[in-house]
Amino acid sequence: MKMWHGRIDAPAANLFEAFTSSVVQDRRLAPYDVQVSMAHARALQRAGLISPADADTLDHALGEIASEIDADTFAWHDELEDVHTHVEVRLREKVGAVADVLHAGRSRNDQVAADLRLYVKDRTRDALGAILDLQTSLVGLAAKYADAVMPGYTHLQQAQPLLIAQPLLAYAAMLERDWERFKDHLARVNRSPLGSGALAGSTFPLDRSFLAEQLGFGGVIANSLDAVSDRDFVVEFVTTAALCMTHLSRLSEDLVLWSSVEFGLIRLPDAFSSGSSMMPQKKNPDVAELVRGKAALVIGDATGVLALVKGIPLGYNRDLQENTTPLYHASDSLLGSLSILAVMLPEIEFDTARAESAISGFAYATDLADLLVEGGMPFREAHAVVGRIVSYCLERGRDLTDLTLAELQAAVPWVQELPEWTASASVRRKRTAGSTHPDAVAEGLRAARAAIDEHRAWLAAGI
Repeated sequence: MKMWHGRIDAPAANLFEAFTSSVVQDRRLAPYDVQVSMAHARALQRAGLISPADADTLDHALGEIASEIDADTFAWHDELEDVHTHVEVRLREKVGAVADVLHAGRSRNDQVAADLRLYVKDRTRDALGAILDLQTSLVGLAAKYADAVMPGYTHLQQAQPLLIAQPLLAYAAMLERDWERFKDHLARVNRSPLGSGALAGSTFPLDRSFLAEQLGFGGVIANSLDAVSDRDFVVEFVTTAALCMTHLSRLSEDLVLWSSVEFGLIRLPDAFSSGSSMMPQKKNPDVAELVRGKAALVIGDATGVLALVKGIPLGYNRDLQENTTPLYHASDSLLGSLSILAVMLPEIEFDTARAESAISGFAYATDLADLLVEGGMPFREAHAVVGRIVSYCLERGRDLTDLTLAELQAAVPWVQELPEWTASASVRRKRTAGSTHPDAVAEGLRAARAAIDEHRAWLAAGI
């Protein structure tokens, strides 16, 4: 029997049942629905609407249902359209008519909003922890190769030498911004909609602050209509996940490039690679490729949830049922991608000899221009002079590092000696904070470790 059987007498069409059911996708909300029901039972007791004995009966039975859900022995039925109905029907099976008092003062509108907020709150904390794990792996890999060099790229063309730690710390920095965004989001999702009823609040004197405290929320949503119809917290989680996945996709793209024969900068671990069914020599970067692919779909999830809420009038509308599918997909994709990269990265090996030898002599062109500036030449003039020297070398099939002192003096007569054409010298010439100078990179490693430790302490303290 439907909860609205007093208004609608005709049995629901089978096609209607199948089309409107949310049970399959929303089963993961069941533990949260039980928590919300337990809190509501205690709020009803405080309001004098049910006796302490009935509240204890409901609390005990709901605890048993929670155990069934946790043990995966809870029975799911196609004819029950949502998670809330499943919990309510199972509760009635356990305690009889006492279950019928539980819905006083609440609607499925504030109930599902609370369930979803609890779910998103947990997934946000999971994301915060998973980001820290991946940052830890990136920083560990950067420290392992702190003294090694590699080519740096712009436009996918060799630009200047870098310490290998520099790009790894760059990705850690991207994840730091993602961590801050999820942390900020956690404060906004941590508000309770319970006690708002269907849209206008409750006739009964339910203590909304008590309800929020029982469920670990940091406060209540002030406006009852906003409380039941708001899904900003879903949009914010999914869009933040999409941006984080974009960063993971960029990291993955570099892993694919660096592991190719043409680059040959890294060796991927066998345990996280596959081969070819036809070509015996192949070793494919499956994890990185799948993360790139998942990023595309999570970006689609973000577009979907934004489009879903853009035209909905105030109050709950059934459209909102559809926001859980992109939410679940985005959270699963994000957490899975963060987790596997965090485990795989420490197993990656950089070919440091190959990385250093891959640096083109022309990567020192900017160093030469800077040295001319230090000798008193305006930079634009130095840029033009070095550009002509590069063209001179290219026309003769030579590298910048092949220049003789006489050839360099033909272009710049006052130069007294050839520069030190090494990657080590190049990175050590950098002087600014945050640069690829070894001291700056060491400071970057220290700061990253300190931030990770601080974040872990904050996360462990709870919210």
